[in-house]
Amino acid sequence: MEPVSKYAAKTAFPVPIVRMIVTDDRERVLILRRDGTGHAHGEWCLPGGKVDYGVTVEQAVRDELREETGLDCLAAEFLFYQDSPPSESGEMHCINLYFVCRTAGEMKINHESSASAWIARDQPDAPALVFGNDAALGRYWASVDAERGPAPCAHPDAGDRPSGWT
Repeated sequence: MEPVSKYAAKTAFPVPIVRMIVTDDRERVLILRRDGTGHAHGEWCLPGGKVDYGVTVEQAVRDELREETGLDCLAAEFLFYQDSPPSESGEMHCINLYFVCRTAGEMKINHESSASAWIARDQPDAPALVFGNDAALGRYWASVDAERGPAPCAHPDAGDRPSGWT
């Protein structure tokens, strides 16, 4: 049986992948439509890629983000990992490392993508994401909610009173 991935043929161990969550000032997340990579052609995913041998994870985040989007990574915070064992024999076993990134620069996609889009959390027409990125994005948005805590409750009779007054 031929391996599904050229990388699976070369390695019998998991491949580390970095995935970047980049947000705009409206809290939308950047996604890319894959093109010409041989994996999930035409599908949408978060920016990211393999961590090459001899390259630190931090440098891979910066390199992949710049390569795929033209954006400079000013800061990256590790969020969580996601283990993605192969669903079929011969496929890659990936360990996805998710980072939220603060960026600067002008967005310009490379040859690995045919389009980019910004998606909102509850956007009904948002495209499905591959590589488990949809589950990861749900986990990211849940963590954002947890950090913010519950929304403040407004008393219906509060009128113009300063907050904290009863």
